[in-house]
Amino acid sequence: MRLSRTTKISILFGLVIAGLIWGASASSKIANAKQAKPSKTLAAKQDPANYVGDDSCKACHEEQFKSYANTAHIKLAQLGEWTKVNQGCESCHGAGKAHVESGGDKTKIIRFTEESAKKVSDACLQCHAARDEHNNYRRGEHWRNDVGCLNCHSLHSSASGSQKMLNQKEPQLCLSCHAEMKAQFSKPFHHRVPEGSMKCSDCHNPHGGFERKQLRTATGADAACLKCHTDKQGPFVFEHAPLKVEGCSICHSPHGSSNPKMLKRSDTRQLCLECHTDILGNGVGAPGEPTFHTAAKYQNCTICHAKIHGSNTSNRFFR
Repeated sequence: MRLSRTTKISILFGLVIAGLIWGASASSKIANAKQAKPSKTLAAKQDPANYVGDDSCKACHEEQFKSYANTAHIKLAQLGEWTKVNQGCESCHGAGKAHVESGGDKTKIIRFTEESAKKVSDACLQCHAARDEHNNYRRGEHWRNDVGCLNCHSLHSSASGSQKMLNQKEPQLCLSCHAEMKAQFSKPFHHRVPEGSMKCSDCHNPHGGFERKQLRTATGADAACLKCHTDKQGPFVFEHAPLKVEGCSICHSPHGSSNPKMLKRSDTRQLCLECHTDILGNGVGAPGEPTFHTAAKYQNCTICHAKIHGSNTSNRFFR
């Protein structure tokens, strides 16, 4: 059966597109594999005979060991699945035999203060990457901006008393870098993060992710919001398009606002009219009198359009 010229062109075009898609997919897999490749500098396995044990470390580093002895890391040796890989201090700092025999030569041991943030984080991820909380760290903003694990976590102890071994408690730790958020949380209406009722990590994953701002959105665009504001989730028969397409932040300022509903504008009507520009002048009134939608008692759009997040009964989002 002979194929027409048009059919041949269509088949050729399809093969080209398929090739481009396959090539892009292969390139992506290679890039991800390179990105996920751990550092050999800090993670190299060594001869068991070169390990000297925690007692040798404690003899010189007594203060550090006292702090370290109260952390979850030292307790790993008591867990069955970790006993073969846990070497105490040397699990992170490397085998210490050469360091001890040289009289404490600093060049014979791994010192994290002299390593780059990425290499330090690679060392931590040798154990922690398997958890859902951490396995996207190399895709996150912190990784790209050379913010390593030790910028937030203490290697030997927790100054905050947290099980996460944080250097400070939230939100003080986050605000030490993200100082611009202090002003937003100081506004009259805000999520109760400064009061301690919420934490930054309730909405953001500090260890990375696929979304901008490292939001916890694994189950939907507004998952971080909807896990608390469940009544806004839907699905609704009549959806409000901006919410469906852009998400909650198209109207709301999540950290703080001068509006009780944490809207981006202090006046509800101002926000609505940014999209619904055709509303002005649609009312009925004598010359010089206010139109329907500009009358004082109707200036809050949600007096009538109460179901603004979505409705099952009204396509105008009436009650």
